[in-house]
Amino acid sequence: MTKSICVVGLGYIGLPTAVMFANHGVKVHGVDVNPAAVKSIQDKQLHIEENGLQERLNKAVDEGFLTASTTPVASDVYIVAVPSPINPDNTANLEYVRQATASIVPFVKKGDLVILESTVPPKTVENVMLPELVKSGLEIGTELFVAHSPERVIPGRIFEELVNNDRIVGGISQKSAELTKELYEIFVQGTIHLTDATTAELVKVMENTYRDVNIAFANELAKMAEKLDVNIWEAIKFANYHPRVNVHFPGPGVGGHCIAVDPWFLVELGGEQAQIIHLSRNTNDSMPSFTAQKTQAILNKNGIAGATVAALGLAFKGNVDDMRESPSTIVIDELEKLGLTVVSHDPHIKQNKHKTQTQSMKEALEQADILVFLTDHKEFKELDPSTLNAKSKIVFDTKNCLNREAWEKAGFQFHLLGDAKN
Repeated sequence: MTKSICVVGLGYIGLPTAVMFANHGVKVHGVDVNPAAVKSIQDKQLHIEENGLQERLNKAVDEGFLTASTTPVASDVYIVAVPSPINPDNTANLEYVRQATASIVPFVKKGDLVILESTVPPKTVENVMLPELVKSGLEIGTELFVAHSPERVIPGRIFEELVNNDRIVGGISQKSAELTKELYEIFVQGTIHLTDATTAELVKVMENTYRDVNIAFANELAKMAEKLDVNIWEAIKFANYHPRVNVHFPGPGVGGHCIAVDPWFLVELGGEQAQIIHLSRNTNDSMPSFTAQKTQAILNKNGIAGATVAALGLAFKGNVDDMRESPSTIVIDELEKLGLTVVSHDPHIKQNKHKTQTQSMKEALEQADILVFLTDHKEFKELDPSTLNAKSKIVFDTKNCLNREAWEKAGFQFHLLGDAKN
């Protein structure tokens, strides 16, 4: 492979992708608008947490296959891996994609390949990228090749899934798709499926929306648990013994850069045809408030007023440092609206990124009248409750991540989201 690659966007997807190509002998130049992120990469210092990334970054930089700056350089392939967030009104913000595309236009030449990895609403390649790329003067699809190949990985297992997961490639022409497939075959061992760009865009959004709808179903069941006098976690476990059933699990909300965002793309595009999707989004977005109100009810039941809550876990999922769209921060906001004081702690977030955050678990426990676990970090699962010097002996597990028997044996009053038997 003699082609060179320029990766625009060095975040949770762009950096691992750049490092993966570099580790396979491809010359890669990474670009990010954040000078601090660029400097950290140049110094082989991580600005994100991911298993195996440090060793791979060291190898890529030391062997000279990975460089980084704030501006693109002339290359043979350009991979755009920038955020595609939602606006406050839940519409898609595609300005990062547009700007990233515009930034490479002065550098593209005949025969080059441009790939969008960002998860985006269907028609983004056609309506946002191509209008920028035509400014190069090259004929799209015959002189300049363009494709969408969305990432399909999960934080904490990115490198494993980059290699082993099937990949969808959607080209704006057959040649575009074939060139993209050839590129990713450098390290992808899963099957690479070819289609058109709009189908690929829809497939990725569909995948995340399916999960969001399934989680909303579980969250509705969790809210019903008290009326039904059941433990919804046990009920879901039994239901999933059926060979054609796979109910997801409830929680304090849905976060991350995909599941909490992508369904809104379909709501915006589908309007009245996206009613189930819209209801599911609203259901999942209601869970932080439900969690806060449940916390308040537990405190009221114990006659505790003016309480301090230890919110344990700020990341949107376990064992990562990623706070994007984290429901934990919304739970905290809702708790404060109820007049409660909050102190938060997350063992994976090493610098205080939230106003309530402390780096000391001990400090959080000593201040709190109730411990509310919002993220299922390994560190929390492995806590020995008999050794904790906590002010309060009340715990609320919103992720079903704790050993209830051990906590109750240690004298804690134990509450579980979606369990009537608290």
